[in-house]
Amino acid sequence: MCHILERRTVRFTLLHQENIEFQNFGLRNNVAQLCVLKMNQDLSELDVDSQTSLTPTTKSRSLVIGNIHVLFNPNRGDVKLGQVRLFLEKAYKLSREWGCIPVIIGGDLNSIPQSPMYQFMASSKLDVRHYDRRRISEQVQHPSQCGSFRSQNEKASSFWTSISRPMLYRWSEEELQLATGSEGVTYLQHHLKLCSAYLGVPGSCRTRDDHGEPLATSYHSKFKGTVDYIWHTEELVPVRVLETLPVNILKRIGGLPNEKWGSDHLALVCELAFIDDCDRT
Repeated sequence: MCHILERRTVRFTLLHQENIEFQNFGLRNNVAQLCVLKMNQDLSELDVDSQTSLTPTTKSRSLVIGNIHVLFNPNRGDVKLGQVRLFLEKAYKLSREWGCIPVIIGGDLNSIPQSPMYQFMASSKLDVRHYDRRRISEQVQHPSQCGSFRSQNEKASSFWTSISRPMLYRWSEEELQLATGSEGVTYLQHHLKLCSAYLGVPGSCRTRDDHGEPLATSYHSKFKGTVDYIWHTEELVPVRVLETLPVNILKRIGGLPNEKWGSDHLALVCELAFIDDCDRT
């Protein structure tokens, strides 16, 4: 994540980078990365002095970029929440330190659309008492039919709306500590106002679910569905996205990985613009 390159022109300068090793916080051995990038208006304007004099007050066209791989184990919703909580806290802190700059977050959340984890990302809050920690990600093995992807997301959505009923789940003190980072706390909240990039760009029913997320970003023998996302703060707007492969194509090629795709995940790509740039056009 040192630089983002386009053809032969360096479009960004790396101002800051840091890694998160979750095992150092008692949250298993997954990792995340964060960096601060500054857009270069003109490559010729860059010199050694200007790069070495950059400080956290450099706000002009800078971004916090984050990437995370959340624990897979569906039964450990406490650890999953703890990893995402810590990641978002550090992303928000970096944004503030560098002048309240926009944030872009991507990665494998190992949670499906409309799950409690997804809702925590989207709504900024979650009362863990209303959820079974084994259902935080709603990540179960999916049937292979295309229609089942929609019904699975609808089930997750129904599960979310059902919390209006007074139903409380028991979490141990250790599980609450891992999930919320504090003893005796049951309410999670983050300070980033996040939007899903793919929700912001209309897509085809061949590749999107009823809510607008991809039908599948991973497709193999143990799991078929969406667990990967790109999120951004409200200072940015998605212009276009790379559509994922339709489920019937994934079935035809025998799932992932294969000879053409070396990963069991599909790539997500989004072009984003600054809101103020859009206002001037």
